[in-house]
Amino acid sequence: MSADLELVDLAAEIAREAGELARRRRDEGVHLAATKSSLADIVTDADREVEELIRTRLREARPGDGFLGEESDADPGVTGITWVVDPIDGTVNYAYGIPAYCVSIAAVRGSADPQEWDALAAAVFAPAVGELFTASRGGGAWLGERRLSVTTETPAGALLATGFGYDPSTHDGDLATVRRVMTMARDLRRAGSAALDLSYVAAGRLDGYFERGLKPWDFAAGALIVEEAGGAVTRLDVESARPMIVAGGIDVHARLLALLEDS
Repeated sequence: MSADLELVDLAAEIAREAGELARRRRDEGVHLAATKSSLADIVTDADREVEELIRTRLREARPGDGFLGEESDADPGVTGITWVVDPIDGTVNYAYGIPAYCVSIAAVRGSADPQEWDALAAAVFAPAVGELFTASRGGGAWLGERRLSVTTETPAGALLATGFGYDPSTHDGDLATVRRVMTMARDLRRAGSAALDLSYVAAGRLDGYFERGLKPWDFAAGALIVEEAGGAVTRLDVESARPMIVAGGIDVHARLLALLEDS
């Protein structure tokens, strides 16, 4: 078994265990532990517990690897491999009982800077529906045992997804961006989990996705899944406080870039 396949198998195994823990905690009732960037940007006790489980399992399996998680301090490690983890992507959905949330785990080679890493393996597990999306570099993208492929034709217009930042001061700009892309859209979805939106692009459930202000753990796994499903992913304005990520099949990605590069 190749090293990348070993990494994706480990990511998938831990994502399933972590997702089941998140699901159990959701059934028991969610306790809000804190807010982060704004009152709307929340963290639950489950986020922290799930991330600690993931970190512990990775430390047991690969003690020298680095770690970058949403809820804890970064560790650069010594092996050149860093795990980039969002324990519960879609925390607001999770808190409200909306099933669009997931565990996202990626293994990358290089630093924790997305501009400097090469993603090697990815797993996104949605415990509420039992779906596991995986990918390894050069090994394709998969939903269970089904190989994934992005859409290639959008005769009725592209079904797109996006998200908005938690800071109200950014909403006008986000809405202006939506107005620009609606010229090519069949419709728009705003489900609340970047990792799932990217996985759905890979699965052909969405034609494209764009969003400003994502953190590395939001897209590390999902971006590799899109690329291994035959799609393209680009980050714009990477030096700004709110970079833009654009993903889709090759044609939709190119059309989105043409509309968004100057937005």
